[in-house]
Amino acid sequence: VQLQASGGGLVQAGDSLRLSCAASGGTFSRYGMGWFRQAPGKEREFVAVVRWDGVMTDYADSVKGRFTISRDNAKNTAYLQMNSLKPEDTAVYYCAADRSFGLPTTIREYDYWGQGTLVTVSS
Repeated sequence: VQLQASGGGLVQAGDSLRLSCAASGGTFSRYGMGWFRQAPGKEREFVAVVRWDGVMTDYADSVKGRFTISRDNAKNTAYLQMNSLKPEDTAVYYCAADRSFGLPTTIREYDYWGQGTLVTVSS
């Protein structure tokens, strides 16, 4: 499976941004899809995950109530809607695909990774 993340950019605090993750080369609807982020000088961290059917989701505490993960299996695409952005949300955001049917939240549980898209939030 190949994953292509897009939608990053430079925004101001309080703004919104939607990231997309387009998948190809596999059966998208069989994969759980997650978003992670890595800020400068920090380790990559879990942001959100959506189950293969789009019914269940999970979020990091730091983004609950502000970010929404979703997917469109007909378009082979996962999304991360980010609202009320804060400077501390600045990071490279990565999408990842998982072959299990759960809601993995750790890096090692994912099988495929996209290249990342940079989100910069200015204060």
